Amino acid sequence: MTADQAYRFACEGTALLWRGDFQNARQLLQALKRRIDKPSKKSKRLDKRLEISGNPQKSPLDLFNQHRLKQSQRARLLGMLLIQCNQDHTIALKRAPDVTLACLEAYGSASESYVVSLRELLGVISAHEWRKHGLPVLTDGSGDPVIIHPHYGVFSPIRGEYLELVCNAPLPSALKTKSIAFDIGVGTGVLSVILAMRGLQKVIATDVDERALICATENIQRLNLHHQVETMKVNLFPEGKAALVLCNPPWLPARPSSRLEHAVYDPDSHMLRGFLGDLKNHLVDHGEGWLILSDLAEHLGLRTRKELLDWIKEAGLTILGRIDTKPKHSKAFDEADPLYFARSAETTSLWRLGIP
Repeated sequence: MTADQAYRFACEGTALLWRGDFQNARQLLQALKRRIDKPSKKSKRLDKRLEISGNPQKSPLDLFNQHRLKQSQRARLLGMLLIQCNQDHTIALKRAPDVTLACLEAYGSASESYVVSLRELLGVISAHEWRKHGLPVLTDGSGDPVIIHPHYGVFSPIRGEYLELVCNAPLPSALKTKSIAFDIGVGTGVLSVILAMRGLQKVIATDVDERALICATENIQRLNLHHQVETMKVNLFPEGKAALVLCNPPWLPARPSSRLEHAVYDPDSHMLRGFLGDLKNHLVDHGEGWLILSDLAEHLGLRTRKELLDWIKEAGLTILGRIDTKPKHSKAFDEADPLYFARSAETTSLWRLGIP
């Protein structure tokens, strides 16, 4: 089968179960990517007509929705190329890699053989490598790297600028009398690790995702910080009050299309509004809530700054200060990125919130 034939089948909604050489399947996947990412002649003609007619530019929200639609369609088409895995997570294809441990980590034990898209399988393999080797996120007091090991399905802390904010923000004075903090939405546990390394005696880290809790617990134990950090399965806040309550919610109020996207997309800003709405009830006197949030949603037309400020005011909170930083990831400097206009203007902030 040629790549053009495979592409036509995928566009028609027909899945392809690969039975040949595994490495040839990877080559076919790359060929499908090239055909999907190549602009069609029809879209080029439409863009030319709009340019000639003087049609006004699309709004940021329109561009974002168009980008998400293209991403969704691309994922659907690439997901049509399937690989069969045996019950023990082995692949009976020539030149197939050993994916047993990677699939066991991602899917758990299997009772029968199953099929998975090659695109997803490659992601599972990549996640296994990250989990095995870890990701250096900062350095400790002696200059040695601090390694975080992300698990499959748990968002990796690859954007270091927000970690630097938590490392450098002045700690609230209330910690001198009650050295306890809450980390809301723990993920890999990286922010709890930072707080513990900054000397906090007790950090309670919460999440509703079982994968995240397992990942965070392993990272905390590996770094020998389990005497300071406790993980807990609970929605948002644990019981009681703390001198510092930290939250890094999903930054974009939109619907996620995959498990991993739940760390980025939060429909109707549900977690953000939940954090702000109940923060006052979990702060001790002179305590602080630290909200880590990008303004990318504002540049995309998904949320306004006024909405955020209104939510803070309605929650009975006051803004004690704000520390800003600019993104350092490659997309912020890639002019070919369809959302470059927003990414290049993005600012990530640590909002210091308190009770008036």
